[in-house]
Amino acid sequence: MRPTQDLAQLYQTDYLRWLDETIVRLCDGAYDALDCANLIEELADMGRSEKRALESNLRVVLQHLLKWHCQPEQRTGSWRATIREHRRRIRRQLTDSPSLRLHLQAQFEDEYAIARQLAADETELPLERFPASPPFAPEQAIDENFWPSAAAPNGT
Repeated sequence: MRPTQDLAQLYQTDYLRWLDETIVRLCDGAYDALDCANLIEELADMGRSEKRALESNLRVVLQHLLKWHCQPEQRTGSWRATIREHRRRIRRQLTDSPSLRLHLQAQFEDEYAIARQLAADETELPLERFPASPPFAPEQAIDENFWPSAAAPNGT
């Protein structure tokens, strides 16, 4: 078994081998031989990655729900499929990590603002055409049975 210092060097030169050796040490209970600094960083990165993936999926759902809401005459099966797929991804993430629901709630307004701008950019409609505040709640956005009605011409 490599010394901890060698394992830390391996992290820089062969990530997959570092990962394999770390798993072996964990399984063997050789906790004193772990590269703790890099292991902690990897675990923290995993949490950040999960949050970023949730934010990305939520943003896609919100962007397409906004287009659905504000451009009913342009609705397509592609929009519906995109909304369904990203809702499915969110449901899977929330099933695997229920605590992400708190992150979804906390990020909803920020992701809505980004999705609003993206929807305006994509459709080439004025930003004001899209409601400044979310016209639906977080739970509605991820509800597979929720499809917003058409917005009034002023975006409400």
